[in-house]
Amino acid sequence: MTDLATRVSPPRATLPRRVAPALVGYAAVRALGLIVLAVWSAARGKSAYTLLTARWDALWYTRVAELGYGYEVRLPNGDVHSNLAFFPLLPWLERLLHAVTPLSYADAGFAVSLLSSLAAAGGIFAVAEWVHGPRVGLCAVLLWAVLPVGIVQSMAYSESLFTALAAWSLYALLTGRWVSAGLLAALAGLTRPVGAAVVAAVWVAGVLSFVGTRSASESHGAQADERAPAPPYDSPTGRISRENGARAATRAPSSTPDAPSWRRALGMVIAPLGAAGYVLWVGHRTGKGPLGYLDVQAGWRNGFDGGYAFARFVGEKFTSVPSAPAGAGLVLGVALLIWLYVTGVRRRQPVPLLVYTGVVLALALCASSYFGSKPRLLLPAFPLLLPLAHTLARARTSRSALVTAGVAVASAVYGAFWLNGSGPP
Repeated sequence: MTDLATRVSPPRATLPRRVAPALVGYAAVRALGLIVLAVWSAARGKSAYTLLTARWDALWYTRVAELGYGYEVRLPNGDVHSNLAFFPLLPWLERLLHAVTPLSYADAGFAVSLLSSLAAAGGIFAVAEWVHGPRVGLCAVLLWAVLPVGIVQSMAYSESLFTALAAWSLYALLTGRWVSAGLLAALAGLTRPVGAAVVAAVWVAGVLSFVGTRSASESHGAQADERAPAPPYDSPTGRISRENGARAATRAPSSTPDAPSWRRALGMVIAPLGAAGYVLWVGHRTGKGPLGYLDVQAGWRNGFDGGYAFARFVGEKFTSVPSAPAGAGLVLGVALLIWLYVTGVRRRQPVPLLVYTGVVLALALCASSYFGSKPRLLLPAFPLLLPLAHTLARARTSRSALVTAGVAVASAVYGAFWLNGSGPP
């Protein structure tokens, strides 16, 4: 009885060890995608490496890294494409790698993308594991790897870098590391305009934590006589789900009410500095004040119209029989995204994840940007995959592996076809 009473569970493995299988699986999926792309491109007489590093936005990033800001292209219709539209963190990293290694700017962009994609996979695992456990974490990483436009994760674009910063910022929020969350949010804000989603998550979590702390202190005296063990509970940043109740006693609640107020406040202050700093700098450089960046985006015909342009684009697909299936596919795709988000709400995902995902969805679907780029703009919305990952994790291992392998092959083929065709703008 004494031995049984004093027996303790074995120590939990460290996060790097827990995430290792997910990283191996992710690397395998991405390697498959690159191999298929190389074979497909060679058959068409194209260079897979050029497609990954020296086309579309990748060229703009390397030009910023090499020559700095100030380059623009004036189109015959009067539009002005300025490189001020591209946020600076990726070009800064390309310039740094080029300075300390023999890599060219394009090579440096590819290296940053590969390393960032692994960091993003690790962050996705950490968030999914915190919410649902390690098996769901593994499945979430694999699902992110096999997305139809997953090949973008290996391109010299900023999606992988941004997703890595966003995922680890959200994880820092969930685990009460407010200053780290703010710093990572600031870096995310230097990477892409959608960095506003990470800032929003930090601010909402911070406000709710202060409100929760104040409410708890006000009710402490009234409840002093009613002390009893509490079940998994609602917290300012999200409710611990029933299935995670067993783990609730072994980890800090997402609200981290005991975190010093100054740390929470400091994290909130730091979070918007990256995005705000760059936007204000662009406004100063263009001489158009705080809204100067919006004028830069307007030159690319990018803006926020509440989804009107996208709805009109989809509606036009139904004006002819040949394009009607494409329109139906777009409608089903949007419906799936909304269903996944609503499922996350119903399953009580932590509030920071819901805020972050909601802003990413709104900016991707309700902006008047080039419609072909919307799938890759949704890549950072990884919390949408958690309901699917939860379902996949509940299946038998053999069945989950078979499904994942099949989707990975389809994703690799589609990625090669897509990148050799219209590709991401």
